[in-house]
Amino acid sequence: MKTILTTSPVEAAGFIKRGGIAAFPTETVYGLGANIFDAKAIANIFEAKQRPDDNPLIAHVGRIEDIDLLVKEITETAQKFIAAFFPAPLTIVLPKASRVPLIATANLETIGVRMPKNGFALEFLRACETPVAAPSANLSGKPSPTTWQAVYEDLSGRIDCILQGETTQIGLESTVVDCTSAIPLVLRPGAVTLEQLQKIVSETRAYQTKNNAQPRSPGLRHRHYSPRAKVVLVNPKSKIQNPNQSAFIGLDLPDEEFDFVKICPSVKDYAHSIFDFFRQCDRQGIEKIFCERVEESGIGLALMDRLKRAAES
Repeated sequence: MKTILTTSPVEAAGFIKRGGIAAFPTETVYGLGANIFDAKAIANIFEAKQRPDDNPLIAHVGRIEDIDLLVKEITETAQKFIAAFFPAPLTIVLPKASRVPLIATANLETIGVRMPKNGFALEFLRACETPVAAPSANLSGKPSPTTWQAVYEDLSGRIDCILQGETTQIGLESTVVDCTSAIPLVLRPGAVTLEQLQKIVSETRAYQTKNNAQPRSPGLRHRHYSPRAKVVLVNPKSKIQNPNQSAFIGLDLPDEEFDFVKICPSVKDYAHSIFDFFRQCDRQGIEKIFCERVEESGIGLALMDRLKRAAES
């Protein structure tokens, strides 16, 4: 399969309409899309990504009214979040409509839905004329792609099309909040923070992972966000035993010398940079990446979630 590169949202949408799969930029990371109602096309996403079939996909819509095509009901808490945030880097989990194939939701009777804030993504989604199922456009387990070049690196020859946009603005996947019960639960932290959600619905809480429970959000069970290099988390200003072929990323310049270093001016920039930094390290043959811990609040909670999962091995 030859992967077509295009800067035209309409051309990329044409592949979706014909049952193909196409990568596209959002404000979070690049997604790999297929018609949500086309079970065969969705199966091709799982095959292209080598993604476990028990890992649900998120549906993306270009218009708020399209949410009605995907869900049985929009709960009161979901309505509040949608009114307050959409379009946004926020995914709302709701009871799925019967027409949504179970392959898209990993056999769950719920579905995550979001409306991206990125204008290029919205132009693409509206041209598709259907909600689009889209996980991150990378090989399963690898760092999520924040550039079209990273998508090409992973999936060239495996997917029909890549819609070439700019580097993503946020660099971490969307916040996921389960709105199927009275107390909303944040299943995956992201740029829309727990604190922001609590300002809209004060009862909102962070989800506590349960052993062997089937995940209702991507990124909760399988190893995720991982470079080939070993990821090691370190406290600020801690002494680091520095082996050869190692890298460091964080907020504070370390005393030790590394082969590759990135010092970020803020936690927001750190979060934006982390996946691309992981990929740069892999290209340079780095064997170990030391990542400075940050306070787990605001976007720092999402960053630490990704770093902890990347360090699991």
